[in-house]
Amino acid sequence: MLHLLLLLTLIAPVLGQNYRPSKEVPPLVQREFRAAWSACVYNIDWPSQPGLSAGRQKSELISMLNKMQELNMNALIFQVRPNADAVYNSRLEPWSHWISGTMGRSPGYDPLAFCIAEAHRRGIEVHAWFNPFRALPNAKMQTAGNHITRTHPKVIRNFKTYKWMDISQSFARRRALDVILDVVKRYDVDGVHIDDYFYPYPDVAKDGRPKQIFPDGKTPEQRRGFTDAFVRDMYREVKQVKPWVRVGISPFGIWRPGVPAGTTATIDSFFHLSADSRKWLAEGWCDYMSPQLYWRIDSKQSFHRLLSWWRKQGSRPVWPGIATSRINSKEDRGRKASEIINQISLSRQVGRNWVGHCHWSVKAIQQNRGGIATRLKKEAYLEPVLVPPMPWLGRSTPETPRVGTTRKGAGVGVSWSLASGARKYVVQARYGKQWRTVSILDQSQRGFTFKTAPDALSVTTVDALGNLSRPAVLGR
Repeated sequence: MLHLLLLLTLIAPVLGQNYRPSKEVPPLVQREFRAAWSACVYNIDWPSQPGLSAGRQKSELISMLNKMQELNMNALIFQVRPNADAVYNSRLEPWSHWISGTMGRSPGYDPLAFCIAEAHRRGIEVHAWFNPFRALPNAKMQTAGNHITRTHPKVIRNFKTYKWMDISQSFARRRALDVILDVVKRYDVDGVHIDDYFYPYPDVAKDGRPKQIFPDGKTPEQRRGFTDAFVRDMYREVKQVKPWVRVGISPFGIWRPGVPAGTTATIDSFFHLSADSRKWLAEGWCDYMSPQLYWRIDSKQSFHRLLSWWRKQGSRPVWPGIATSRINSKEDRGRKASEIINQISLSRQVGRNWVGHCHWSVKAIQQNRGGIATRLKKEAYLEPVLVPPMPWLGRSTPETPRVGTTRKGAGVGVSWSLASGARKYVVQARYGKQWRTVSILDQSQRGFTFKTAPDALSVTTVDALGNLSRPAVLGR
């Protein structure tokens, strides 16, 4: 009899506040990628300066994540390798100067591990952001003994103020892949992300020719071949290790000058940077692409026109980078927060595929520059949303959680069982006739407290690919 009672306790929901299983079907949870980049190079976003104490660094990171949670954002693109160094405990590369103040010196904790734990606790994904081939942004920067410029100088090229890993060298490509895969294997990242720095930006003459030539003795066609091979191999190898880890790429926002018609650009990323980003999107060598569309809607490099073009180039999501940092800036005088709000609105309307966007960068949001954070909260990000799914990797129906409730004064606590394959849980509630999403929680959390008891509530399992279970619904 005792065994039977224990079994019933385990499998039966514990219902309080007069809640009962309901056949009511809540609306589907909304989907949108709401991300921001956080750069540590030059201490642009985090930490605010090199060499801060571990406690101060953690406090700044928590403040960043709290603001994102407050605004119902759901992804942080966190720079972990700015220049062949590491913002995490690496056996391959030295600790970053931008973190500890001295390359090779530990900050006293693991920033990436800390970021992942704190972000997931707040329902925020972490996409580890790598610069694959930049060795140093300034050749005069002091380096640790195990930095690639000292251990493998034969793969390093000097270009303007940079030291750069030569992509034509198989060791340079393999090192970048090994670094990325090391993080994927050892950390619970939700994605990996690379930006536009495959080859360094040259100065460009009026006739469009680069004033500096990358000193590798290769043709532009050969360089594009090396870059293509790296992108293809990165996608394939990440998926072999953890298929659910998203691969994102953030290229220069204009594929080629004059494309689409009417677009002007000094940089030809296809030619100058050896980046055939349109090909990568068309081939499906990424799970999302975030072209840096940092211009205004009403400009020769029209945000609207460019986004429309990009979203026609492949079947994978295009989540544009938007320059929130240019609000009230010297770089774009007169830009208001309304420009960003309007660009977000366009990102929800233009083209096809799942919607989303990425803010450059998180610092402007924390500062509430031009009132942008206030407007995001009141106008654009009214409730939590899920990151879009990846149906090209597989469709399934995860296990529905077993849900129970307990009285919490005037409110109610809801708890649920661990569902097989769960990555997240979505909590929805109905007050009167209106359903809304109230929280999206990490797999490690299996409870939520409503301060005011809803008329109905629902918990849905989300798996690693973004597939949804049938909701467990309780009503009263």
